Amino acid sequence: MIKSSQNPKSENRVLDITGMNCVSCVKLIERALKKVPGVIEVSANLATNQAYLKTEKDLDMNLAKKEVEAVGYGIKEKSDKEEDPSIIEMEKARQRMWLAWSFSIPIALWMLWEMFFGPWPDMFIYNFGIILLSIIPLFFPGLDTLKTGFKALSKRTANMDTLIALGTTIAFSTGPLNFLFAAVSQPAIDNYAGVGAMIMAFHLTGRFIEAKARGRASQAIKRLLELGAKTATLLIDGEEKQVPVENLRLNNIMIVRPGEKIPTDGLIIEGQSSIDESMATGESLPVGKNKGDKVLGATINQEGLLKIKVTKVGNDTFLSQVIKLVGEAQGSRIPIQEFADRITSIFVPVILMLTIATITLWLAFPEFLSSLSNTFRPAIPWMMNEGFASPLSQALFAAISVLVIACPCALGLATPTALMVASGMGAENGILIRKGAALQTMKDIKAIILDKTGTITKGKATVTDVIARSETTKQSSSGSPRFARDDILQIAASAESGSEHPLGKAIVNKAKEKNLAVSIVEGFKAISGGGVAAEIDNKKILIGTIKLLNEEKINLKGFAEKIIENLESEGKTVVHIAIDQKYHGSIAIADTVKEDSQKAILDLISQGFVVYMITGDNQRTAQAIAGKVGIPKENVLAHVLPDQKAQKVKELQKKYPVAFVGDGINDAPALTQADVGIAMGTGTDIAIESGDIILVRGELSLLVSAIKLSKAAFTKIVQNLFWAFFYNVVAIPLAFFGLLHPVVAEIAMASSSITVVGNANLLRRTIIKSS
Repeated sequence: MIKSSQNPKSENRVLDITGMNCVSCVKLIERALKKVPGVIEVSANLATNQAYLKTEKDLDMNLAKKEVEAVGYGIKEKSDKEEDPSIIEMEKARQRMWLAWSFSIPIALWMLWEMFFGPWPDMFIYNFGIILLSIIPLFFPGLDTLKTGFKALSKRTANMDTLIALGTTIAFSTGPLNFLFAAVSQPAIDNYAGVGAMIMAFHLTGRFIEAKARGRASQAIKRLLELGAKTATLLIDGEEKQVPVENLRLNNIMIVRPGEKIPTDGLIIEGQSSIDESMATGESLPVGKNKGDKVLGATINQEGLLKIKVTKVGNDTFLSQVIKLVGEAQGSRIPIQEFADRITSIFVPVILMLTIATITLWLAFPEFLSSLSNTFRPAIPWMMNEGFASPLSQALFAAISVLVIACPCALGLATPTALMVASGMGAENGILIRKGAALQTMKDIKAIILDKTGTITKGKATVTDVIARSETTKQSSSGSPRFARDDILQIAASAESGSEHPLGKAIVNKAKEKNLAVSIVEGFKAISGGGVAAEIDNKKILIGTIKLLNEEKINLKGFAEKIIENLESEGKTVVHIAIDQKYHGSIAIADTVKEDSQKAILDLISQGFVVYMITGDNQRTAQAIAGKVGIPKENVLAHVLPDQKAQKVKELQKKYPVAFVGDGINDAPALTQADVGIAMGTGTDIAIESGDIILVRGELSLLVSAIKLSKAAFTKIVQNLFWAFFYNVVAIPLAFFGLLHPVVAEIAMASSSITVVGNANLLRRTIIKSS
């Protein structure tokens, strides 16, 4: 079991479920777990064989186990040291399959003899032998299927195993009935016991192939787990010591040599190197790292020896967060799946009623239905030589076929298998899908709003120009002090020293670069979307936009207006400095456009998306940046404060579905408001709760890849649902009219599941990276 806290009162749990085979199983398990006090939300996933719960911290796991077992399934808490459950499941499925076939093959050979060479010389030995051979496949490897199916029926519900259990049991019962009817001189009944055994053998074969294919689909998490280092070299009292990664603690000092994996997230305190971060970001080129830089666990040190201080361990590491997010995405349910679930919830009861109707109608109108069936029988290879001893035999033959072919297993696998493959592919390419529903919603998106800072630009602002109202510090005739450029920069840096805003940090960094001393600040106040106010040496300082200064009745007219206009036309952000209610200078700050932004934006526009840029900058600066990356001037949303971004998204949603791309922190309300919120990660911090999709590398080329992945995944889901429905829609009428042999029905049913899982795995062939 994996736990992760969401808030002090609740936590997320992931539980392994055994015996889950269809959508009906999923519904039964969810219903059982919802009865447990303390369960807030629950979602069972057929593809992963897991249940995802949001619970109160004091959940009684024994009660949860009891409720799940009561409806015929197993529940097990998972330890990290245990073998992969998918491997265990596949191995058990393999053993069951071979045991079933060991006895079903002789049955098949015996039945083929009868087909090609006529009745066995001694029919008593034939019928008795078939019954004995059928007992093993049905009641040993097939026992779990029978138990689960009939236990569900005892709870007044039904699942896929119920249909198989009824079909095989009815088939087997004809063997003893064959002897009983002969003993009491009743009309003969055909012995379908061997058919029941073969149905079970094919059913278990389908389960094995399905488990193998699901194992391939779920390899993403396994590969991620294998990325982590197993041991770490710690520096303890000047000596190096090898320890398991599980024993690492915060602030431990690790030694990492060239070619070694970095054991966990940390901070370089000595050395420099190039780090292969491809496992985290999908970027193949190494990244240079120096003292003071953050590094990620499971990335590879390529060059120098590094001393690294541990900053994150256990579930807090980058790799653990990725695994958690991928797991949550694989366990999520999307709208189209709800549609399939609603159909399936009524599907099995309808099939049970159809089975009763099949037997009733065949017994009531045997001649009419037989003549109808005989019309088409010569064209169907498996039915050409099929004869029946009595109307009851023909009725049971058709009923068994209806039960077997109608199993809705493929419907339950259609969505989660594609979602599983897509989330794994995304993680391998630096795209983390937090909410599976985004894959479906993305196909309808018409407009994309890109935040400027950190999305289109690098978010690493640098000061390029400082403008002083005067270059002299002498008193003017009016007694007002005058400040030089370095004075302006020093005052601005002092005021911004307590700011977390990128522009403020850029000003502080420029002052440090010029060795300007930062003064003590009093009364610091950040003004959202406007600037900062502070007091230095009894002087009131105001730094911010023209709008902010105008609101404070500070006049800028006539002071360096042309210079400021030119700077803004170059795409630079200009902030203005007022001292004691008078304008004294401005600072221009530039943020470099990311290398891939223009190509990615032009690619999005060529695909038909309407691309907007949103920023707090003035119109002139914003349009200059937009022009560099190909965004039309009319699609620039300037002068937008952080708390107004969500409103802008809402306004555009009146025209079309909208995706918003931002940093996930300041843009959280806008990300939440958008139909799809896409958060730009930093490569080291992915704990972004507002985004539906997270781009780990923070590059817009990943946005293009995420859109390709979403569309490809949803296409696979639609294809899977088509195939799942296609098998049932075509085959059920054939079964009803007695034109589908029960063994062929089981082969078709197993094939539908295999087709769906195989088709989902074909998603891996999709090329999502931009060329």
